[in-house]
Amino acid sequence: MKNKNSIILFIACSAVFLEALDLAIMNLALPLIQKHFSLQEEQSQWLQTIYVLIYGGFLIIGGKLADIWGRKKVFLTGAFLFLMTSVFAGNAASFESLFLCRAIQGLGAALLMPSAMAIITNTFTEETARSKALGIFSSFAAIGSGCGLSLGGIIASSLGWHWIFFINIPIISLSLLLAFVLLKPDRRPADHIRTDLLSGVLLSACILLLSYFIHALPALTQKPLLVFLFLLLISTGLFYFFNRTKNHTNPLIDFALLKANSAQIGNKTIFILGTFFLSYLLILSFYLQEVLGFSAAKAGLLLFPFSVASALISRFLLPRLIKRVKVIRTATLGMSLMFLGAFLLIISMGYGLFAPLVFSIACVTGAGMAISIPSLTVMALHQVPIEHQGVASGINTTAYFFGSGIGLSAVSLIMQLTTVFPTTTKQLIASTALLLLLTACAALYLFKKGFELKKHYFIIFILTATLSSQQFLSL
Repeated sequence: MKNKNSIILFIACSAVFLEALDLAIMNLALPLIQKHFSLQEEQSQWLQTIYVLIYGGFLIIGGKLADIWGRKKVFLTGAFLFLMTSVFAGNAASFESLFLCRAIQGLGAALLMPSAMAIITNTFTEETARSKALGIFSSFAAIGSGCGLSLGGIIASSLGWHWIFFINIPIISLSLLLAFVLLKPDRRPADHIRTDLLSGVLLSACILLLSYFIHALPALTQKPLLVFLFLLLISTGLFYFFNRTKNHTNPLIDFALLKANSAQIGNKTIFILGTFFLSYLLILSFYLQEVLGFSAAKAGLLLFPFSVASALISRFLLPRLIKRVKVIRTATLGMSLMFLGAFLLIISMGYGLFAPLVFSIACVTGAGMAISIPSLTVMALHQVPIEHQGVASGINTTAYFFGSGIGLSAVSLIMQLTTVFPTTTKQLIASTALLLLLTACAALYLFKKGFELKKHYFIIFILTATLSSQQFLSL
Protein backbone atom coordinates (compact mmCIF):
# COMPACT_ATOMS: atom_id res chain seq x y z
CA MET A 1 0.00 0.00 0.00
CA LYS A 2 2.83 2.39 0.88
CA ASN A 3 4.53 1.79 -2.50
CA LYS A 4 1.24 2.35 -4.31
CA ASN A 5 0.66 5.61 -2.48
CA SER A 6 4.18 6.70 -3.40
CA ILE A 7 3.43 6.04 -7.08
CA ILE A 8 0.17 7.98 -6.80
CA LEU A 9 2.13 10.84 -5.25
CA PHE A 10 4.52 10.67 -8.22
CA ILE A 11 1.58 10.84 -10.63
CA ALA A 12 0.25 13.98 -8.96
CA CYS A 13 3.71 15.55 -8.62
CA SER A 14 4.44 15.00 -12.32
CA ALA A 15 1.44 17.19 -13.14
CA VAL A 16 2.58 20.17 -11.07
CA PHE A 17 6.18 19.67 -12.22
CA LEU A 18 5.19 19.88 -15.90
CA GLU A 19 2.89 22.85 -15.31
CA ALA A 20 5.67 24.83 -13.61
CA LEU A 21 8.31 23.64 -16.09
CA ASP A 22 6.17 24.62 -19.07
CA LEU A 23 5.46 28.07 -17.66
CA ALA A 24 9.09 28.83 -16.79
CA ILE A 25 10.82 27.28 -19.80
CA MET A 26 8.96 29.56 -22.20
CA ASN A 27 10.68 32.68 -20.79
CA LEU A 28 14.08 31.93 -22.30
CA ALA A 29 12.71 30.35 -25.50
CA LEU A 30 10.49 33.25 -26.57
CA PRO A 31 13.24 35.19 -28.43
CA LEU A 32 13.96 32.14 -30.61
CA ILE A 33 10.27 31.57 -31.35
CA GLN A 34 9.92 35.26 -32.16
CA LYS A 35 12.79 35.04 -34.64
CA HIS A 36 11.53 31.78 -36.17
CA PHE A 37 8.09 33.18 -36.98
CA SER A 38 9.28 36.77 -37.65
CA LEU A 39 7.11 38.21 -34.87
CA GLN A 40 7.07 41.46 -32.98
CA GLU A 41 7.89 41.22 -29.27
CA GLU A 42 4.33 41.97 -28.19
CA GLN A 43 3.07 39.15 -30.43
CA SER A 44 5.41 36.48 -29.09
CA GLN A 45 4.57 37.41 -25.48
CA TRP A 46 1.00 36.28 -26.10
CA LEU A 47 2.18 32.66 -26.12
CA GLN A 48 2.87 33.08 -22.42
CA THR A 49 -0.06 35.38 -21.73
CA ILE A 50 -2.76 33.16 -23.24
CA TYR A 51 -1.50 30.17 -21.28
CA VAL A 52 -1.66 32.10 -17.99
CA LEU A 53 -5.09 33.61 -18.77
CA ILE A 54 -6.74 30.31 -19.71
CA TYR A 55 -5.01 28.43 -16.92
CA GLY A 56 -5.92 30.92 -14.22
CA GLY A 57 -9.41 31.51 -15.57
CA PHE A 58 -10.49 27.86 -15.58
CA LEU A 59 -8.75 26.57 -12.45
CA ILE A 60 -11.81 26.90 -10.23
CA ILE A 61 -13.98 25.06 -12.75
CA GLY A 62 -11.32 22.35 -12.92
CA GLY A 63 -11.43 22.02 -9.14
CA LYS A 64 -15.20 21.80 -9.04
CA LEU A 65 -15.26 19.23 -11.84
CA ALA A 66 -12.77 17.14 -9.88
CA ASP A 67 -15.15 17.25 -6.92
CA ILE A 68 -18.36 16.37 -8.78
CA TRP A 69 -17.30 14.34 -11.85
CA GLY A 70 -14.38 12.53 -10.29
CA ARG A 71 -10.69 13.14 -9.74
CA LYS A 72 -9.53 10.36 -12.05
CA LYS A 73 -11.68 11.42 -15.02
CA VAL A 74 -10.66 15.06 -14.80
CA PHE A 75 -6.98 14.19 -14.29
CA LEU A 76 -6.92 11.85 -17.30
CA THR A 77 -8.70 14.44 -19.46
CA GLY A 78 -6.26 17.17 -18.47
CA ALA A 79 -3.24 14.91 -18.97
CA PHE A 80 -4.46 13.88 -22.43
CA LEU A 81 -4.99 17.51 -23.48
CA PHE A 82 -1.53 18.43 -22.19
CA LEU A 83 0.05 15.50 -24.03
CA MET A 84 -1.60 16.18 -27.38
CA THR A 85 -0.96 19.92 -27.29
CA SER A 86 2.71 19.27 -26.49
CA VAL A 87 2.94 17.08 -29.60
CA PHE A 88 1.18 19.57 -31.85
CA ALA A 89 2.92 22.64 -30.40
CA GLY A 90 6.33 21.08 -31.05
CA ASN A 91 5.32 20.47 -34.66
CA ALA A 92 3.53 23.79 -35.17
CA ALA A 93 4.11 25.25 -38.62
CA SER A 94 2.61 28.67 -37.88
CA PHE A 95 2.29 31.09 -35.01
CA GLU A 96 -1.50 30.78 -35.08
CA SER A 97 -1.39 27.01 -34.57
CA LEU A 98 1.18 27.37 -31.79
CA PHE A 99 -0.99 30.02 -30.14
CA LEU A 100 -4.02 27.70 -30.25
CA CYS A 101 -1.98 24.84 -28.76
CA ARG A 102 -0.84 27.07 -25.90
CA ALA A 103 -4.44 28.08 -25.16
CA ILE A 104 -5.62 24.46 -25.01
CA GLN A 105 -2.53 23.52 -23.03
CA GLY A 106 -3.56 26.11 -20.44
CA LEU A 107 -6.99 24.45 -20.25
CA GLY A 108 -5.33 21.06 -19.76
CA ALA A 109 -3.23 22.47 -16.92
CA ALA A 110 -6.37 23.95 -15.33
CA LEU A 111 -7.85 20.44 -15.21
CA LEU A 112 -4.64 18.75 -14.10
CA MET A 113 -3.67 20.89 -11.13
CA PRO A 114 -6.76 20.80 -8.89
CA SER A 115 -7.53 17.16 -9.70
CA ALA A 116 -3.93 16.19 -8.82
CA MET A 117 -4.24 18.05 -5.53
CA ALA A 118 -7.56 16.33 -4.79
CA ILE A 119 -5.99 12.92 -5.57
CA ILE A 120 -3.34 13.56 -2.92
CA THR A 121 -5.75 14.73 -0.23
CA ASN A 122 -7.96 11.68 -0.76
CA THR A 123 -5.04 9.23 -0.88
CA PHE A 124 -3.28 10.51 2.23
CA THR A 125 -6.03 10.77 4.83
CA GLU A 126 -3.89 10.98 7.99
CA GLU A 127 -3.12 14.63 8.78
CA THR A 128 0.67 14.37 9.15
CA ALA A 129 1.03 12.21 6.04
CA ARG A 130 -1.24 14.54 4.07
CA SER A 131 0.72 17.63 5.10
CA LYS A 132 3.98 15.95 4.11
CA ALA A 133 2.52 14.80 0.77
CA LEU A 134 1.15 18.29 0.04
CA GLY A 135 4.53 19.75 0.89
CA ILE A 136 6.28 17.38 -1.53
CA PHE A 137 3.63 18.04 -4.18
CA SER A 138 3.96 21.81 -3.93
CA SER A 139 7.75 21.66 -3.83
CA PHE A 140 7.67 20.08 -7.29
CA ALA A 141 6.27 23.39 -8.55
CA ALA A 142 9.44 25.10 -7.34
CA ILE A 143 11.62 22.33 -8.81
CA GLY A 144 9.79 22.48 -12.16
CA SER A 145 10.09 26.25 -12.27
CA GLY A 146 13.80 26.08 -11.46
CA CYS A 147 14.43 23.40 -14.09
CA GLY A 148 12.50 25.41 -16.67
CA LEU A 149 14.54 28.50 -15.99
CA SER A 150 17.88 26.70 -16.04
CA LEU A 151 17.23 24.32 -18.95
CA GLY A 152 14.99 26.49 -21.12
CA GLY A 153 17.73 28.53 -22.72
CA ILE A 154 20.07 25.56 -23.09
CA ILE A 155 17.48 23.28 -24.71
CA ALA A 156 16.10 25.97 -27.00
CA SER A 157 19.58 27.10 -28.07
CA SER A 158 21.03 23.62 -28.67
CA LEU A 159 18.04 21.53 -29.85
CA GLY A 160 15.62 24.20 -31.08
CA TRP A 161 12.54 25.74 -29.46
CA HIS A 162 10.38 22.75 -30.51
CA TRP A 163 12.01 20.65 -27.81
CA ILE A 164 10.65 22.76 -24.97
CA PHE A 165 7.37 21.01 -25.82
CA PHE A 166 8.73 17.60 -26.76
CA ILE A 167 10.36 17.11 -23.34
CA ASN A 168 6.85 16.99 -21.85
CA ILE A 169 5.83 13.92 -23.84
CA PRO A 170 7.62 11.04 -22.02
CA ILE A 171 6.78 12.37 -18.55
CA ILE A 172 3.11 13.04 -19.18
CA SER A 173 2.74 9.74 -21.09
CA LEU A 174 4.07 7.75 -18.13
CA SER A 175 1.89 9.71 -15.73
CA LEU A 176 -1.17 9.14 -17.91
CA LEU A 177 -0.55 5.38 -18.08
CA LEU A 178 0.06 5.02 -14.34
CA ALA A 179 -3.01 7.10 -13.50
CA PHE A 180 -5.22 4.99 -15.76
CA VAL A 181 -4.01 1.74 -14.16
CA LEU A 182 -3.56 2.67 -10.49
CA LEU A 183 -6.14 5.31 -9.60
CA LYS A 184 -9.38 3.94 -8.21
CA PRO A 185 -12.57 4.50 -10.23
CA ASP A 186 -14.42 7.63 -9.23
CA ARG A 187 -17.47 7.45 -7.03
CA ARG A 188 -20.18 10.02 -7.47
CA PRO A 189 -21.01 12.15 -4.44
CA ALA A 190 -24.08 11.21 -2.43
CA ASP A 191 -26.10 14.21 -3.60
CA HIS A 192 -26.84 14.72 -7.27
CA ILE A 193 -27.72 18.40 -7.07
CA ARG A 194 -26.66 20.17 -10.22
CA THR A 195 -23.67 22.41 -9.64
CA ASP A 196 -23.77 25.99 -10.87
CA LEU A 197 -21.17 25.62 -13.61
CA LEU A 198 -22.63 28.65 -15.40
CA SER A 199 -21.27 30.78 -12.59
CA GLY A 200 -17.91 29.11 -13.21
CA VAL A 201 -17.94 30.15 -16.85
CA LEU A 202 -19.01 33.66 -15.83
CA LEU A 203 -16.23 33.96 -13.25
CA SER A 204 -13.67 32.64 -15.74
CA ALA A 205 -14.83 35.20 -18.30
CA CYS A 206 -14.46 38.00 -15.74
CA ILE A 207 -10.95 36.84 -14.81
CA LEU A 208 -9.99 36.66 -18.48
CA LEU A 209 -11.40 40.14 -19.14
CA LEU A 210 -9.73 41.62 -16.09
CA SER A 211 -6.40 39.96 -16.86
CA TYR A 212 -6.53 41.21 -20.45
CA PHE A 213 -7.53 44.69 -19.27
CA ILE A 214 -4.53 44.87 -16.91
CA HIS A 215 -2.21 43.47 -19.58
CA ALA A 216 -3.41 45.96 -22.23
CA LEU A 217 -3.84 48.98 -19.93
CA PRO A 218 -0.92 50.97 -21.39
CA ALA A 219 -2.51 50.79 -24.86
CA LEU A 220 -5.98 51.57 -23.51
CA THR A 221 -5.07 54.76 -21.67
CA GLN A 222 -5.64 56.75 -24.87
CA LYS A 223 -9.14 55.25 -25.23
CA PRO A 224 -11.15 56.23 -22.13
CA LEU A 225 -14.43 54.98 -23.59
CA LEU A 226 -12.96 51.51 -24.10
CA VAL A 227 -11.56 51.56 -20.54
CA PHE A 228 -15.03 52.42 -19.20
CA LEU A 229 -16.60 49.63 -21.27
CA PHE A 230 -14.10 47.06 -19.91
CA LEU A 231 -14.69 48.14 -16.32
CA LEU A 232 -18.47 48.10 -16.80
CA LEU A 233 -18.41 44.57 -18.24
CA ILE A 234 -16.13 43.25 -15.49
CA SER A 235 -18.03 44.89 -12.61
CA THR A 236 -21.41 43.80 -14.01
CA GLY A 237 -20.18 40.24 -14.49
CA LEU A 238 -18.75 40.04 -10.98
CA PHE A 239 -21.93 41.52 -9.46
CA TYR A 240 -24.07 38.94 -11.25
CA PHE A 241 -21.67 36.15 -10.22
CA PHE A 242 -21.77 37.04 -6.51
CA ASN A 243 -25.55 37.48 -6.59
CA ARG A 244 -26.03 34.15 -8.36
CA THR A 245 -23.61 32.36 -6.02
CA LYS A 246 -25.39 33.77 -2.96
CA ASN A 247 -28.79 32.44 -4.07
CA HIS A 248 -27.83 29.09 -5.65
CA THR A 249 -28.53 25.89 -3.68
CA ASN A 250 -25.21 24.33 -4.72
CA PRO A 251 -22.88 27.22 -5.66
CA LEU A 252 -19.61 26.87 -7.50
CA ILE A 253 -17.72 28.42 -4.56
CA ASP A 254 -18.82 28.08 -0.98
CA PHE A 255 -17.33 31.26 0.47
CA ALA A 256 -17.57 29.74 3.93
CA LEU A 257 -14.53 27.66 2.90
CA LEU A 258 -12.44 30.83 2.77
CA LYS A 259 -13.39 32.12 6.22
CA ALA A 260 -10.91 29.92 8.09
CA ASN A 261 -7.95 31.96 9.35
CA SER A 262 -5.35 29.62 7.85
CA ALA A 263 -7.05 29.68 4.42
CA GLN A 264 -7.21 33.47 4.39
CA ILE A 265 -3.54 33.84 5.30
CA GLY A 266 -2.43 31.26 2.73
CA ASN A 267 -4.49 32.70 -0.14
CA LYS A 268 -3.63 36.34 0.57
CA THR A 269 0.09 35.64 0.79
CA ILE A 270 0.26 33.40 -2.27
CA PHE A 271 -1.40 36.24 -4.20
CA ILE A 272 1.55 38.47 -3.26
CA LEU A 273 3.98 35.64 -4.03
CA GLY A 274 2.51 35.41 -7.54
CA THR A 275 2.82 39.18 -7.93
CA PHE A 276 6.48 38.91 -6.98
CA PHE A 277 7.86 35.78 -8.62
CA LEU A 278 7.00 36.06 -12.32
CA SER A 279 7.80 39.77 -12.19
CA TYR A 280 11.16 38.98 -10.60
CA LEU A 281 11.89 36.50 -13.38
CA LEU A 282 10.97 39.06 -16.02
CA ILE A 283 13.24 41.68 -14.44
CA LEU A 284 16.05 39.14 -14.05
CA SER A 285 15.74 38.06 -17.69
CA PHE A 286 15.90 41.68 -18.88
CA TYR A 287 18.88 42.43 -16.68
CA LEU A 288 20.87 39.36 -17.70
CA GLN A 289 20.20 39.61 -21.44
CA GLU A 290 19.63 43.33 -22.11
CA VAL A 291 21.99 44.94 -19.58
CA LEU A 292 24.69 42.32 -18.96
CA GLY A 293 24.53 40.90 -22.50
CA PHE A 294 24.08 37.23 -21.54
CA SER A 295 22.81 34.78 -24.16
CA ALA A 296 19.79 32.60 -23.33
CA ALA A 297 22.06 29.56 -22.88
CA LYS A 298 24.46 31.44 -20.61
CA ALA A 299 21.57 32.75 -18.52
CA GLY A 300 20.29 29.19 -18.21
CA LEU A 301 23.70 27.94 -17.08
CA LEU A 302 23.81 30.65 -14.42
CA LEU A 303 20.44 29.53 -13.06
CA PHE A 304 21.14 25.78 -13.20
CA PRO A 305 22.96 25.36 -9.83
CA PHE A 306 20.09 27.03 -8.04
CA SER A 307 17.63 24.57 -9.57
CA VAL A 308 19.70 21.78 -8.02
CA ALA A 309 19.67 23.65 -4.69
CA SER A 310 15.88 24.00 -4.94
CA ALA A 311 15.51 20.25 -5.48
CA LEU A 312 17.77 19.44 -2.52
CA ILE A 313 15.94 21.84 -0.23
CA SER A 314 12.58 20.41 -1.29
CA ARG A 315 13.77 16.84 -0.78
CA PHE A 316 15.73 17.09 2.47
CA LEU A 317 15.14 20.38 4.30
CA LEU A 318 11.49 21.18 3.68
CA PRO A 319 9.93 17.96 5.11
CA ARG A 320 11.91 18.49 8.33
CA LEU A 321 10.86 22.13 8.54
CA ILE A 322 7.17 21.31 8.07
CA LYS A 323 7.42 18.54 10.67
CA ARG A 324 9.25 20.56 13.34
CA VAL A 325 8.18 24.16 12.75
CA LYS A 326 4.74 25.72 12.43
CA VAL A 327 3.77 26.05 8.79
CA ILE A 328 3.17 29.79 9.11
CA ARG A 329 6.72 30.27 10.38
CA THR A 330 8.08 28.22 7.50
CA ALA A 331 6.12 30.46 5.13
CA THR A 332 7.56 33.50 6.90
CA LEU A 333 11.07 32.21 6.21
CA GLY A 334 10.21 31.72 2.53
CA MET A 335 8.80 35.23 2.05
CA SER A 336 11.73 36.72 3.98
CA LEU A 337 14.06 35.08 1.46
CA MET A 338 12.02 36.69 -1.33
CA PHE A 339 12.45 40.08 0.35
CA LEU A 340 16.21 39.51 0.68
CA GLY A 341 16.41 38.41 -2.96
CA ALA A 342 14.74 41.62 -4.16
CA PHE A 343 17.02 43.70 -1.93
CA LEU A 344 20.17 42.02 -3.29
CA LEU A 345 19.00 42.40 -6.90
CA ILE A 346 18.60 46.15 -6.39
CA ILE A 347 22.10 46.34 -4.90
CA SER A 348 23.48 44.42 -7.88
CA MET A 349 21.77 46.63 -10.47
CA GLY A 350 22.48 49.86 -8.63
CA TYR A 351 26.19 49.30 -8.08
CA GLY A 352 27.01 46.87 -10.90
CA LEU A 353 28.07 44.08 -8.52
CA PHE A 354 27.85 40.44 -9.60
CA ALA A 355 28.04 38.73 -6.19
CA PRO A 356 24.72 40.21 -4.90
CA LEU A 357 23.09 39.03 -8.13
CA VAL A 358 24.18 35.45 -7.47
CA PHE A 359 22.95 35.57 -3.88
CA SER A 360 19.66 37.13 -5.04
CA ILE A 361 19.01 34.23 -7.42
CA ALA A 362 19.96 31.79 -4.65
CA CYS A 363 17.45 33.38 -2.25
CA VAL A 364 14.56 33.41 -4.73
CA THR A 365 14.88 30.48 -7.16
CA GLY A 366 17.18 28.38 -5.01
CA ALA A 367 15.44 28.45 -1.62
CA GLY A 368 12.59 30.95 -1.49
CA MET A 369 10.16 29.29 -3.90
CA ALA A 370 11.01 25.78 -2.64
CA ILE A 371 9.90 26.87 0.84
CA SER A 372 7.15 29.43 0.12
CA ILE A 373 4.83 27.59 -2.26
CA PRO A 374 4.52 24.33 -0.25
CA SER A 375 4.04 26.19 3.03
CA LEU A 376 1.37 28.55 1.70
CA THR A 377 -0.46 25.74 -0.09
CA VAL A 378 -0.59 23.64 3.07
CA MET A 379 -1.93 26.67 4.96
CA ALA A 380 -4.61 27.39 2.37
CA LEU A 381 -5.95 23.80 2.44
CA HIS A 382 -5.34 22.90 6.09
CA GLN A 383 -8.83 23.65 7.43
CA VAL A 384 -10.81 22.83 4.28
CA PRO A 385 -12.97 19.65 4.28
CA ILE A 386 -11.67 16.86 2.04
CA GLU A 387 -14.69 16.94 -0.27
CA HIS A 388 -13.96 20.59 -1.14
CA GLN A 389 -10.20 20.31 -1.58
CA GLY A 390 -10.45 20.48 -5.39
CA VAL A 391 -12.17 23.86 -5.40
CA ALA A 392 -9.95 25.15 -2.58
CA SER A 393 -6.88 24.16 -4.60
CA GLY A 394 -8.26 25.96 -7.65
CA ILE A 395 -8.88 29.13 -5.64
CA ASN A 396 -5.37 28.98 -4.18
CA THR A 397 -3.66 28.61 -7.56
CA THR A 398 -5.96 31.18 -9.18
CA ALA A 399 -4.91 33.68 -6.50
CA TYR A 400 -1.27 33.02 -7.45
CA PHE A 401 -1.82 33.60 -11.17
CA PHE A 402 -4.11 36.57 -10.63
CA GLY A 403 -1.29 38.11 -8.62
CA SER A 404 1.12 37.23 -11.41
CA GLY A 405 -0.97 39.13 -13.94
CA ILE A 406 -1.11 42.24 -11.77
CA GLY A 407 2.63 42.09 -11.03
CA LEU A 408 3.63 41.74 -14.67
CA SER A 409 1.29 44.58 -15.66
CA ALA A 410 2.76 46.84 -12.96
CA VAL A 411 6.28 46.11 -14.19
CA SER A 412 5.15 46.77 -17.76
CA LEU A 413 3.75 50.16 -16.73
CA ILE A 414 6.97 51.13 -14.94
CA MET A 415 9.06 50.06 -17.94
CA GLN A 416 7.09 52.51 -20.09
CA LEU A 417 7.70 55.51 -17.80
CA THR A 418 10.78 56.56 -19.76
CA THR A 419 10.50 60.22 -18.77
CA VAL A 420 10.67 59.28 -15.07
CA PHE A 421 13.13 56.40 -15.44
CA PRO A 422 15.17 57.20 -18.57
CA THR A 423 17.42 54.10 -18.63
CA THR A 424 16.65 50.39 -18.62
CA THR A 425 18.56 49.93 -15.38
CA LYS A 426 16.55 52.69 -13.68
CA GLN A 427 13.30 51.07 -14.85
CA LEU A 428 14.41 47.68 -13.54
CA ILE A 429 15.44 49.14 -10.19
CA ALA A 430 12.09 50.92 -9.85
CA SER A 431 10.23 47.71 -10.67
CA THR A 432 12.26 45.72 -8.15
CA ALA A 433 11.70 48.40 -5.50
CA LEU A 434 7.96 47.80 -5.89
CA LEU A 435 8.52 44.07 -5.43
CA LEU A 436 10.67 44.80 -2.38
CA LEU A 437 7.80 46.69 -0.77
CA LEU A 438 5.31 43.91 -1.56
CA THR A 439 7.49 41.17 -0.10
CA ALA A 440 8.13 43.32 2.98
CA CYS A 441 4.36 43.54 3.52
CA ALA A 442 3.90 39.79 3.02
CA ALA A 443 6.80 38.75 5.24
CA LEU A 444 5.75 41.02 8.07
CA TYR A 445 2.10 40.00 7.71
CA LEU A 446 3.11 36.36 8.19
CA PHE A 447 5.48 37.31 11.00
CA LYS A 448 2.70 39.21 12.74
CA LYS A 449 0.29 36.27 12.46
CA GLY A 450 2.87 33.64 13.40
CA PHE A 451 4.52 35.48 16.27
CA GLU A 452 1.63 37.76 17.31
CA LEU A 453 3.57 40.90 16.46
CA LYS A 454 1.98 44.15 17.62
CA LYS A 455 0.51 46.45 14.97
CA HIS A 456 2.80 49.42 15.56
CA TYR A 457 5.83 47.28 14.67
CA PHE A 458 4.11 46.41 11.40
CA ILE A 459 3.57 50.10 10.56
CA ILE A 460 7.16 51.03 11.45
CA PHE A 461 8.57 48.22 9.28
CA ILE A 462 6.43 49.17 6.26
CA LEU A 463 7.41 52.82 6.55
CA THR A 464 11.07 51.79 6.73
CA ALA A 465 10.69 49.55 3.64
CA THR A 466 8.95 52.38 1.76
CA LEU A 467 11.70 54.88 2.58
CA SER A 468 14.33 52.29 1.59
CA SER A 469 12.56 51.74 -1.75
CA GLN A 470 12.57 55.49 -2.43
CA GLN A 471 16.28 55.63 -1.58
CA PHE A 472 17.03 52.82 -4.03
CA LEU A 473 15.36 54.77 -6.83
CA SER A 474 18.08 57.41 -6.50
CA LEU A 475 20.82 54.88 -7.33
